[in-house]
Amino acid sequence: MDTQHHKQTDFIIRRATLDKALGIAMLLHDLGWSDRIAAEKPNETADRIGRHLALCQADDSHSVYVAETDEAEIVGYISVHWLPYLIHLGPEGFISELFVKSSFRGQGLGSRLLATVEVEAEQRGCARLGLINNRERESYHRQFYKKQGWEERDWAANFVKWLM
Repeated sequence: MDTQHHKQTDFIIRRATLDKALGIAMLLHDLGWSDRIAAEKPNETADRIGRHLALCQADDSHSVYVAETDEAEIVGYISVHWLPYLIHLGPEGFISELFVKSSFRGQGLGSRLLATVEVEAEQRGCARLGLINNRERESYHRQFYKKQGWEERDWAANFVKWLM
């Protein structure tokens, strides 16, 4: 894992386009926390990401943003899905993924990606944003989301049913 810390303050945050699939794949391989992704070749990961990005761009119910350096290296990204809730005053933006390359953490990049989504959520009239943060993750231990004004629900249980 790359532990070199970069002194980088200028990042470009923009909507992900299909040509960003390989850069996102390289970021995920660099993070090294998923055995499934580690077992794939980067081009296989990029092909899958490209298919998923195409689905996200097929309508207005998903947004994916990338953070790039001046050299166009993707060093972070965020995915959000806009879900209508009949019981709330507006939709919910569910953040499914927020990743920042290890060597670029601590420079406000994750905060900027979250802020980008918050602006879009406000423009869409969302009632709330939600996400799941694994308690084993470093971001959970340093209370990244709490420091951003998020609250952890102790009254809710998170269930999943794996289909693949």
